[in-house]
Amino acid sequence: MPVPEVVIVGRPNVGKSSIFNWLAGRRISIVDPMMGVTRDRVSTIVEFEGRPVELVDTGGMGIADLDQLGQLVERQIERAIESADLIVFVVDAQAGITSLDEAVARKLRYTNKPVVLAANKCDTPAHEDLAAEFYKLGRGKLVCVSACHNRGKPELIEAILERLPDVEATETATPELKLAVVGRRNAGKSTFVNTLARAERVIVSERPGTTRDAVDVFVELDGKQYLVIDTAGVMRSRSIATPVDFYSIARAERSIRRADVVLLFFDPTEGVTRVEKRLAAHIAEQYKPCIFVVNKWDLMHPMPTRRMASAIRTHLRTMPYVPIVFISAKTGKNVKALLDMAWQLHDQAGQRLNTGQVNRVLEELLEAHAPPIRRNRRPKIYYGTQVSTRPPTLVLFCNDPELFDATYQRYLLSGFRERSPFPEVPIRMFLRRRTSDGERAGREAAAADR
Repeated sequence: MPVPEVVIVGRPNVGKSSIFNWLAGRRISIVDPMMGVTRDRVSTIVEFEGRPVELVDTGGMGIADLDQLGQLVERQIERAIESADLIVFVVDAQAGITSLDEAVARKLRYTNKPVVLAANKCDTPAHEDLAAEFYKLGRGKLVCVSACHNRGKPELIEAILERLPDVEATETATPELKLAVVGRRNAGKSTFVNTLARAERVIVSERPGTTRDAVDVFVELDGKQYLVIDTAGVMRSRSIATPVDFYSIARAERSIRRADVVLLFFDPTEGVTRVEKRLAAHIAEQYKPCIFVVNKWDLMHPMPTRRMASAIRTHLRTMPYVPIVFISAKTGKNVKALLDMAWQLHDQAGQRLNTGQVNRVLEELLEAHAPPIRRNRRPKIYYGTQVSTRPPTLVLFCNDPELFDATYQRYLLSGFRERSPFPEVPIRMFLRRRTSDGERAGREAAAADR
């Protein structure tokens, strides 16, 4: 049996996303007073008294002309209701019953799913007395809560667990690979996610900036479990006009940190912009395996791929090791090859060189090109070792780390990448001053590995 879904619905600005984050115990959905911030279905796995539940946040119901996306938002809400095992209908206790609340209640009467009515913004006991009028909506027991003031959470969880259908206890599937899909606006990221999910999981529109939250989508393909994170399109800093835009970008950067492999999308009709450069720099700072994904390539025929690849390499010179894949998310062309490449990078990031191998490579590099004298001192590297994976992390012990400039460090990194089983992933390297105990231990480890 799958993990039961608990879907949160209601009209705009009743605090659905606040309750979602409150129940999840962390900030996932963007919360802002502006109407219509949440558009896609945002979900996460939580545990209520040891029972796994998939919690789903949805957009506000009843706003048909929201940024010309109202119908698409409503369709996402309808799909969430169809797949739900239980619905949490959220209302605003301080605002009282509105015509939109009544419209939502009428819509829910046509579903046979159990419903919990949650009156949010009951910040004081006086607000709980006001909330009694919501019994008129005919949705059973009313639970008074305040996500802002942390009131009524145990009662809400208890009401949810009482009405959830009885299912056998199961373990939640752990994704084997986490993919973050990032890029500029309208690069086709959501289309790609829907192609993988084989369903309309996130809203796709020609209008830029459709996706705002980072949306987690669990996908199973060829017997493998994926977590695909669709993110908001990143814009130039000077184009950030609202707090929602700022938080969307922050969510995208957090998604990069969560991912095993990052897919940086390019729109070939726009070329390489500052947005891609900014994202690439953040990916490099986090030492994440990355694939440059040129989407919409079906629109560029008969342009040769080498021209676009050359432009990417020219603008992103600091990441020459990153592979480039040309796809069409709309038609599905090369999408399977892209996933295969992501698995290869994930495997590469998990490879390890023993200490003997590290020092043999190090000797080759030092013999081929010795470090230049600096500050009238000769830099010396005594030995090295790999201390961790994902990312592969090397520690080189030397007489003084300050004697090795950035150019020589890049030479060492390039040399290790060429001679190692992880040629297409970032390598983290540290230079450490030698100590007598450390030198002895390192030499003994190198001799043992030989």
